Amino acid sequence: MTTTSPTTRETTVRWADPQPALAQLPKLPGIEYLRRMMAGELPGAPIASHVNMRPIAVDEGTVTFESHPDESHFNPLGMVHGGLVCTLLDSALGCAAHTLLPAGVGYTSIELKVNYLRPVHPSSAPLTAVGRVVKAGRRVSFAEGEVTDAAGKTVATASGSLLIFPVGE
Repeated sequence: MTTTSPTTRETTVRWADPQPALAQLPKLPGIEYLRRMMAGELPGAPIASHVNMRPIAVDEGTVTFESHPDESHFNPLGMVHGGLVCTLLDSALGCAAHTLLPAGVGYTSIELKVNYLRPVHPSSAPLTAVGRVVKAGRRVSFAEGEVTDAAGKTVATASGSLLIFPVGE
């Protein structure tokens, strides 16, 4: 039996087996793949469970995620850790690029530059991350995005480049 103090907190992270979605990856264009995830027809990426993130819009060249960070995402100062914000941006930029890819083609981040503009307080939730493709390329795509808080204030911006490659390469 584990004894905890009244100040101890615990969280459980649950996610769906990603294999059914990964089996569809070579068969579906990126936009369809992501729309099926958003609709719950395919399981989402396990990382989404860790950061309480879900897609709320998927369109050609753009994706929007919403996140509800909790106390487990705090840094030592009692604010939401910048790594969570960076994760939201990396996901939004990457998935925006994915919306333009044909079936059987994937991506990975090459470079991500994040500018943090203001602290993210516990009351800042929900956070909204939007990613947009600036230039889609055959081997490299470029995207940008931002995270806004519940009041609509921009808390961070990002630009990034993504390597495009056939799945299984």
